[in-house]
Amino acid sequence: MTKFFKTFLTAGAAICLAGIAQAADIKADIKGMAFSPATITVSVGDTITFTNRDGAPHTATAADGSFTTATLRKGKSETIAFDSAGTFAFFCKIHRGMKGTIVVQ
Repeated sequence: MTKFFKTFLTAGAAICLAGIAQAADIKADIKGMAFSPATITVSVGDTITFTNRDGAPHTATAADGSFTTATLRKGKSETIAFDSAGTFAFFCKIHRGMKGTIVVQ
């Protein structure tokens, strides 16, 4: 195999792999009766793992009903996947004053 052909194959593989995006798992805590961070920006295909750090139970529930976690007790987590772009307001069904926003790009 010639040096040119090896270089061509390596460059082609790099270009192909650059187009494959890895999904990220973003961590979000529920603590102090608030979501942290309150605004979360992710890419389409990413997930957010909500973990309850409070003594009280909480949920993370979309205002439009597109997602909700189970009731999370202290130390419990749940992961939500986002497969379409948009801005999603969310809240805790138990403590409705707890609010946040997810921006999916």
